[in-house]
Amino acid sequence: MANYTFNIAKGRVNEFFERVNNNDPANSAIVLVPLSASGSEAEAQDYDTLTAVLAGTANERTSGGWVRKILTDADLAAFTPDDTNNRGPSALPAVTWTAPTTGNDTTGLLVCYDPDTTGGTDSSIIPLTHHDFAVVTDGHDVVLNAGDCFRAS
Repeated sequence: MANYTFNIAKGRVNEFFERVNNNDPANSAIVLVPLSASGSEAEAQDYDTLTAVLAGTANERTSGGWVRKILTDADLAAFTPDDTNNRGPSALPAVTWTAPTTGNDTTGLLVCYDPDTTGGTDSSIIPLTHHDFAVVTDGHDVVLNAGDCFRAS
């Protein structure tokens, strides 16, 4: 579950996941961004773009085997309201980073929405949620089995 939701995405996370599921627009995706440093919720929640988040305290981890993961409609499950628990979940599939090298640790993970993976830039990517994702790397694969990353209730 999210440690926090960015203000721009409050009330909209499920909408963005469904836009990806429905190919609306066709090149939209959910983007996972590993971080080597995370800002505080008080600092980061006001940022409206990935560019703004990364200009703050947060730093993207791009070395040692860490890369952004792009999730399309083929990767995401269709939205299904949880009527038993009276909530609406957005879930991530299992995601693997192959053998990040020792010393390339992470602190957090951003879940973002990119409306155009073919021509967009970080200034058009919307940060949705931030999750603690403290990984001390040792050369083994890192597998994220998050399941629900957000729940509206």
